[in-house]
This record gives sequence, C-alpha cells and structure tokens, in this order.
Amino acid sequence: MTALIVCNGTIKDYSCYGRYFEEASFIIGADGGACHLRRFGIMPHLLLGDFDSISKDDYEYFAGLGTELIKYPSEKDMTDTELAIEAAFQRGFKKIIIIGGLGTRMDHSLSNIFILKSMFDRGLKGIIADERNEIEIIDRVAVLEKQDGVKVTLLPLTPKVEGVTTEGLYYPLDNATLHMGSTWGVSNEFACETARVTIKKGLMLLIRSRD
Repeated sequence: MTALIVCNGTIKDYSCYGRYFEEASFIIGADGGACHLRRFGIMPHLLLGDFDSISKDDYEYFAGLGTELIKYPSEKDMTDTELAIEAAFQRGFKKIIIIGGLGTRMDHSLSNIFILKSMFDRGLKGIIADERNEIEIIDRVAVLEKQDGVKVTLLPLTPKVEGVTTEGLYYPLDNATLHMGSTWGVSNEFACETARVTIKKGLMLLIRSRD
C-alpha cells in the first residue's frame, strides 16, 4: 500500500508525476501542497497542516469538495511534511512517496531528505521525487532498471558504508568502503539494462537523476 504526500515545494512540469498518482491508494496534501493538487486536478483524501501557506481559495475549494481537513497549531514540533508522514503511518501505509518536497528552501529540502532516515527506522520505504530526481535509502540490495538519461549516485548516510558492490554500472565498485563526505559514488551510469547495488553494512542514499 502506497501513500503519496504532496508538499509545497517546487513543481514545474506537472506531466512528470502521473505514475506516482497511479501507484498511490491514499493522497495527502501537506498545507500549500493543495495548490499543486488543484493544478493536477486531484482531490486528496486528506489535507493537513497549520495552513499558513495554503491560499484561502484553495482551502475553500477542497473544503467544498468534502476533503478531510486537519488543522494544527502554527507553533508545533513537526513540519507539515512530517505530520503527513505520521498520518500515512497511522493508516498502515508501508510505502510513502513525497513530491513537492524539494525546492528553493534548502532547510526544508534537506530536512525532507533526512526524514527518509526516520521513515526507514520505522520500517517504511520512503521516496522523495521531483521532475529530475528520485531519492531513497538502501541498506542491503537494490535492483535498478535502466532509464534513458538517468545517472545513479550513492551517498553514504552513515559515517561509512562497507562492502559496496555494484553490477551493471559503468564505474564498478567491488566490496568498497564509502565514507560520508566522499564523492566516490557520484554520477555513475548504466552499462546494462539492469544494475544491482549490494551493501554489507551501513546506509546509503540512492539518487537517480536526470540532467
């Protein structure tokens, strides 16, 4: 079961996200993400947040459609994105995709990337996506299907990641140790139709990117 969270970050090409909506069985708008949902022509199952970034027009539009609305105080200990993740978790979803989670606010972008770690710790599969990137955490094995124009980056999320082996990528790794802060795993390319990444110890950010 997959939940999709739509946040208030940057979305420019609305045509790139159809597959995420097709996969999701539950859609949550995080505050100003309602603006994006309206542009998509999608009615969310739930709209939540402190509602400081949603327009009055968008709020009234979705309220009029009967969307479930949950309002939180503006002074709170969790971002609207984290509240949306919690709502999905409480409803039993094991995979959560976040769009609109990256943008011009670097603090929000980084916090949303790092929140993948707390999702991982709770047994959830989290993905953050925009038009050019998909970001997730891997800890053992990942099998990747080749996509034209897509590069693969591996960034350690723990001080070191041991036993990193790749197959089907242009620049291979064989039982390598990658340290946090190293650029060794940046911008690899597919050499085969399918690639495989194996890790023995540690956590890695797997990023699939297009120029």
